[in-house]
Amino acid sequence: MSTEATSSEEPYAVVLLVEQPLTDVDAVQVRSLHQELDDDPTIEVVYHVLLPMADAAAAVEASLGIIGGADLITPPITPTPEEIDHLRGEYREQAQRDLTASTDALAAAGAHLGDAEIVTQPPVDALIEKVRAVDGREAIILTRPHVVAEFFHVDWTSRARRKLGVPVLHLLEHETFAEQAGEGEGISGV
Repeated sequence: MSTEATSSEEPYAVVLLVEQPLTDVDAVQVRSLHQELDDDPTIEVVYHVLLPMADAAAAVEASLGIIGGADLITPPITPTPEEIDHLRGEYREQAQRDLTASTDALAAAGAHLGDAEIVTQPPVDALIEKVRAVDGREAIILTRPHVVAEFFHVDWTSRARRKLGVPVLHLLEHETFAEQAGEGEGISGV
């Protein structure tokens, strides 16, 4: 991570794009990346958190695709717009709980928080907008392992690296640095 100095009037903005709520371990690891900056009293590291909300209509469509195969004799029941709106509300409530859990974990780890938002637009687009809006110095993307997407470089991190002019780090959520390096659970067995 970059350690170039900034004045205390202009915070060192870090934008986090998280796929799942951060655990306390995730938050401590993210904070540890900026320990050197935290030791400098003229620099304030501020974390901005983005958490994508699942699209209710897409989820319903995907689940219908799973159960609506060619073997089906009768067409599947299509949900009403009201049912999709209800599901969308449930997804928003869950996303808000996940976002609150993430910011609470970061705050418990001693982080200074900036904006925390639920995003409904494509996640990489939201990340790019936020990095530009807050003059972000770096972006950190925390996801589950997505081996196929990463192999073909169509994962969030690869796409963000092509579009952003700041360092982009990809971390695996809910795994320690040692596990991500293959010393534990990790994805080394995949």
